[in-house]
Amino acid sequence: MFIVAIVLRSFASGCTALTRVEAVSNGVPNFKEPKSHNAAATLAIMGGLTVAMLIGIASLALATHVHIAADPSQLTGAPTGYVQRTVIAQLAGAVFGPGSIAFFTVQVVTAAVLVLAANTAFNGFPILASILGRDGYLPRQFARRGDRLVFSNGVVILSLAAGALIVAFNASTTHLIQLYIIGVFVSFTLSQAGMVRHWTHKLALTTSAAARGTMKRSRAINTLGACVTMLVLLIVLATKFTHGAYIVVIAIPVMVALMLSVKGHYDRVARQQVPPVDGVPLPSRVHAFVLVSGLTMPALRALAYARATRPSSLTALTVRTNPVETQELMDDWNARGIPVPLKVLDSPYRDITRPALEHIARLRRESPRDVVAVFIPEYIVEHWWEQALHNQSALRLKAALLFQPGVMVTSVPWRFNVGTQPDADSDAALAPATRQARERR
Repeated sequence: MFIVAIVLRSFASGCTALTRVEAVSNGVPNFKEPKSHNAAATLAIMGGLTVAMLIGIASLALATHVHIAADPSQLTGAPTGYVQRTVIAQLAGAVFGPGSIAFFTVQVVTAAVLVLAANTAFNGFPILASILGRDGYLPRQFARRGDRLVFSNGVVILSLAAGALIVAFNASTTHLIQLYIIGVFVSFTLSQAGMVRHWTHKLALTTSAAARGTMKRSRAINTLGACVTMLVLLIVLATKFTHGAYIVVIAIPVMVALMLSVKGHYDRVARQQVPPVDGVPLPSRVHAFVLVSGLTMPALRALAYARATRPSSLTALTVRTNPVETQELMDDWNARGIPVPLKVLDSPYRDITRPALEHIARLRRESPRDVVAVFIPEYIVEHWWEQALHNQSALRLKAALLFQPGVMVTSVPWRFNVGTQPDADSDAALAPATRQARERR
């Protein structure tokens, strides 16, 4: 049994040499005509090179007595702090000398090959993610191209995931390869099984004897491929499970469940977005509120815009957190003769959001067929970092109102230009107390 286990584990490790051939199948549309013939020839060349390199590396390793251990600390006689070189590095050192130009040439070429191998994932995953995003199994953002006409979201997500795996596994290829090989042979098995289903479906629709014979032969080949890759997958799972393969066994069902959940969400949203046959009824009335904290230019602009929409009722709403400032606002309001009633809400805990939400919710309960429109004045600053100094209360209130049914939220922007003085007429129209409040701001 021990010998059988060693043979199966060696077979599973050797199967890693078969990976990356899927890059050719994924890139068939990029080949010149005849595409299938050129792709098959490329696969044959890759297979020949793989066999030749594997035999050469194995022969050199036996001749030069090169060994490698999964845990370098278990090597007998290894000095403290010993760093184990890769098989390729040890072979190059044994053949050409550890400090020769040929030794470093082999290392550079090996690194270039690994970079190109990693690049295939960045070519394939964004395209796959875009297809899944288009079908609704991933967020729709994956289906959109970026400024450089590539699927940037897929590239970014793959980069973050790759970086996280490198950090989590300390960049150990011995452990990372276990995650890789399971995913590869799962995809091999599923793709072959999918082709079997494809040919079965085509056979049911084809009556030509010659065409049916070709399809049956293709189905037999794909059936054999599915069985072989499934056997390899089971062997890899059995021999590599405790070496890190269990992570993929857990991750794949979780990812499938997440994708099905995303698909279910999009389906529910699509069903709810279908308009009824009789259309959407008009609201009985529209009650508008303008949130104000002081009689400022942004507040006056929001009031003017709200009045221009001609709602059924219009009320200015303020929350009393500072009695002195609220009294000044009421005095300025009356002095200017603004034709909009001002309602003051008390907040014993100096919270602005909750009193406004409770007042609007109370109005909705009393008149459920009416619509509430809330106008929020917002500062538009010159620099992005200045945004942290303004609109924080407005953002919290707006985020809370978005979850209230029957409530429409409108932001009324007012651009703030540093160094620009207000118009003389506007400044004269403001009450002295209002000008002082604005200057304090």
